[in-house]
Amino acid sequence: MKAEIHPKYFPNAKIKCACGNAITVGSAKESMDIEVCSACHPFFTGKGKLIDSAGRVERFRARAAGKKPAKGSQVASRRK
Repeated sequence: MKAEIHPKYFPNAKIKCACGNAITVGSAKESMDIEVCSACHPFFTGKGKLIDSAGRVERFRARAAGKKPAKGSQVASRRK
């Protein structure tokens, strides 16, 4: 390998999240500021919300359960 072509490695680099969480990792950057981390991301915390537009989630769950969707829904009109 060629000498002096690789970036300097910082084994104790600090990552600071907007929520206040601080993580120490190895990186080519000495410090980083991020907006979302595993401590505040909705996927990891379980606080995520499903955004239901026009009843799509209910129609999917009805189809998955083997029930017919509500009368007048878009899915029912496509099957005709």
